[in-house]
Amino acid sequence: MLKKKKLLTILATLVLLAVSVFGAPNARAAQNSVELHFTWYNDGVEGQVLRSLLDQFEAQNPDIKVVIDTVAFKDLHTTLSAQVTVDQGPDLARETAPQLYYGKTLDLTPFVSDAKALRAAYSPSDFDVLGGLTGYPLDISSSGPFVNVSLFKKAGVPIPSDTNAKATWEDWVTAAKKVRDATGVPYAVAIDRSGHRWFSMVLSYGGHLLDANGKYTIDTPAFRKAAEQLLSWHKDGLAPLEVWVGGGGGYAAATDFFINQQVPLYYAGSWQVSNFDKVIGDKFEWKAVPNPCETICTGMPGGGFVIAFKSTKHPKEVGRVVDYLTSPKVASQFAIDSRLLPARLDLVKTGLTYKTHNDDMNVYLKNVAQIPEEAFRLQNNPLINQVNFETRDRLSQVIAGEISLDEAIKDIQNKMDDLQVATPVATAAATAAK
Repeated sequence: MLKKKKLLTILATLVLLAVSVFGAPNARAAQNSVELHFTWYNDGVEGQVLRSLLDQFEAQNPDIKVVIDTVAFKDLHTTLSAQVTVDQGPDLARETAPQLYYGKTLDLTPFVSDAKALRAAYSPSDFDVLGGLTGYPLDISSSGPFVNVSLFKKAGVPIPSDTNAKATWEDWVTAAKKVRDATGVPYAVAIDRSGHRWFSMVLSYGGHLLDANGKYTIDTPAFRKAAEQLLSWHKDGLAPLEVWVGGGGGYAAATDFFINQQVPLYYAGSWQVSNFDKVIGDKFEWKAVPNPCETICTGMPGGGFVIAFKSTKHPKEVGRVVDYLTSPKVASQFAIDSRLLPARLDLVKTGLTYKTHNDDMNVYLKNVAQIPEEAFRLQNNPLINQVNFETRDRLSQVIAGEISLDEAIKDIQNKMDDLQVATPVATAAATAAK
């Protein structure tokens, strides 16, 4: 019996030694893993999707741990710019305006597995915006409208795009007003407090904010007509005043008015599909619809980028994360699960089949196909954020009755003239936190 106990003790010791020896590399890798920080904002479920994908990455790469630091989109530029200015930025960040960080980003060329192939996977203009291979395009988006189908049905009002492929802004607002009156909801139309969102209307009327030389020209018939439309919605009580007036300024979404069935027509964009799927569920029927048509049918393009910062202490590990996230399989899974439009050219060409809301996502894919070059020139301009913020804030003042439309147009033009005196890129970076 004693010999048997002694033998068991020896075997147990050998097992422990084996675990210690053979388990040591993974244990050491986990213990000495590099921690990367990834600043992120959410429109819908993308953060959950990213976390799931990074969990898979970490399982395959135990020497790297990626921490996602989530911030509200309205605070993104201010927070990130303040950190980057003093070289305390994250290793990676999701951004909509990478041009704000020129001079602070990391050239990934030496740190990714195949820089040439990575560039070829995306549109060359994407890397023009990035200022080189300093990150990659995460997704592309388009602004566009959503309708509460349930409210339209209840009111017995046809959805304009169901009967007219080129329904105008007037067609849409007239129909939405009928729905409001028939159902008793408080508003007919809502649009986010965002110059960028509103520029879609200017472009649809054939407007050009940039001339052939890239100079901002604000006072145009299309700009005035679109502004007068926006003002009339608020003056006539068709749109919720509190979105564009009050609330401390800055970006403000009208999302809650749509979610709470207070408005039948909401102008937002493709990024809301996943959010509505999550928060609305089966509470009511909704769908994405084509952009209103005037001179042209268009929205504003957008989308997110992932950028890397040269202040990182771990450029090789950052490169490995970028290689993983930009691979066709992972990029496809991210787009499908997040219900975002892919930026990889091969995925756009072959197309994606979304698990849910495939029709809504394809509406936005068609919207993207109609966006004119003018809109991309505006979106990729180094001062896009400044003209966005200035237009948003001055139009808010007009809606509030603080200044006239003439004064707003003059103020916007003067601001953009002043900014363009300096080098646009330097100016954009210097004013990012304002």
